Amino acid sequence: MSNAFDRHRRLRRTPAMRDLVRETHLNKEDLIYPLFVLEESGQRNEVSSMPGVYQVSLDRLTEEMKEIKALGIQAVLLFGLPKEKDEVGTQAYDNEGVIQQATRLIKQEYPEILVVADTCLCEYTSHGHCGVIHDGYVDNDASLPLHVQTAVSQAQAGADIIAPSNMMDGFVKEIREGLDEAGFENIPIMSYAVKYASAFYGPFREAADSTPQFGDRKTYQMDPANRIEALREADTDVEEGADFLIVKPALSYLDIVREVKDRYTLPVVAYNVSGEYSLIKAAAQNGWVDEKAIVMEKITSMKRAGADLIITYFAKDIAQWLSES
Repeated sequence: MSNAFDRHRRLRRTPAMRDLVRETHLNKEDLIYPLFVLEESGQRNEVSSMPGVYQVSLDRLTEEMKEIKALGIQAVLLFGLPKEKDEVGTQAYDNEGVIQQATRLIKQEYPEILVVADTCLCEYTSHGHCGVIHDGYVDNDASLPLHVQTAVSQAQAGADIIAPSNMMDGFVKEIREGLDEAGFENIPIMSYAVKYASAFYGPFREAADSTPQFGDRKTYQMDPANRIEALREADTDVEEGADFLIVKPALSYLDIVREVKDRYTLPVVAYNVSGEYSLIKAAAQNGWVDEKAIVMEKITSMKRAGADLIITYFAKDIAQWLSES
């Protein structure tokens, strides 16, 4: 007697069968681990809102990188916490700035690990904004030369990838031209092409000491309600020479990740941001969720949505879990 329905469960019957037909796979090579680097000596400070994430001083960076290497993580994203800040973020483009020093150290000790340098001013400005302030407003065009200087100094220090996160108009074009003129035409740009003004960034601002001292970033980061605008932003960055496209945040914007992936042939990067990390950590510490299960489901959803790479504070945990599976 024939059945009048399909037997989809045949392919879910055993773990081996489910593994055989799995469509989306997560690999260590997909992960980029963010690092917060301090200039002060002897520091490894846990971020209170991000359990398991640390601000690490330059003199302790080697031990951190040793662990990252052992876990099989192949790329790190560097954020710097300078000793001094000023109105124009001078330490961001100082050749002896904290990111420049960290980059040289990593490339000397672990040349096989890719260094992605965050290219922005917010961690270095006394006001916490991503550019120069004129009359209480972030001046787009006056800020661009400083971002170019920052990118060039990072490339000179040995950064493998420049990742500008400032969301200034024209930032990819100006940085691409600046890198090319300085002889770094082979250094790719991982653009924060689609970056929303999100409430999920709160814990990061503690980790990076980058909270705006007045106002917010809504005049340059995107409105979370907008979809078509995201494609306009990505269109511009592709035209201006971006080599990767970041969508940030990831979890609440998986529809945007998929649209960007479907529209372009460049690698798409999902940024699993600090608030997404902290929510799961807090729930796990309270025993409300299975941390490993929920993290792997979440990160897999980003891959399924179209992300080729994922920036995540869970990278070390995920790498360990993948090794154990």
